[in-house]
Amino acid sequence: MKILKSLQISLIAISLLSSFTVTTHAESAILSSQNHDQKQWVGKPAPVFKLQDQNAKWHELKQYQGKWVVLYFYPKDNSPGCTQEANQFKSLYPQFIKNNAVVLGVSLDDVKSHQKFSAKLGLPFPILADSNHQLANQFGIVRNLGITKIAKRESFLIDPQGTIVYHYSSVNTQTHAAQVLADIQKLNRK
Repeated sequence: MKILKSLQISLIAISLLSSFTVTTHAESAILSSQNHDQKQWVGKPAPVFKLQDQNAKWHELKQYQGKWVVLYFYPKDNSPGCTQEANQFKSLYPQFIKNNAVVLGVSLDDVKSHQKFSAKLGLPFPILADSNHQLANQFGIVRNLGITKIAKRESFLIDPQGTIVYHYSSVNTQTHAAQVLADIQKLNRK
């Protein structure tokens, strides 16, 4: 009986240990993947683009030379997470301006959709219509959802010389704008 009980305890311990190891391995793989994503873009020149905003005004990366550029991709106008993220950038926008930064939202929605979304939220910054997936494809962040495509929720911080210094591949819509602002402030102090 004691041997059977010892055997059961040993099996439970082995089972727990192996599930912990599998979990740890999975977490390591996720972290490794995030580090790889970060390293893939950091230090490289940002892709050039020419896209229209919600007011049909054209924007190109070169016009922002000398400024920090926050290029934040989001999946869809008017969705809850995208609305929350846009409102976070809106509330901190004056601070971004004080730190020599421009905020550019980007989704695969068209200009007309962006007009409605921007007007509804009163956004003070441009949101770019990447309806041909030009920029999202360059960054490799287009996601297929059956018959429709969306941009993944990822952001890129581009320094005043046009080099990507951060790639945010995991974004929390409630805290992301503050995180990016803090990173710009930290980099400005260097």
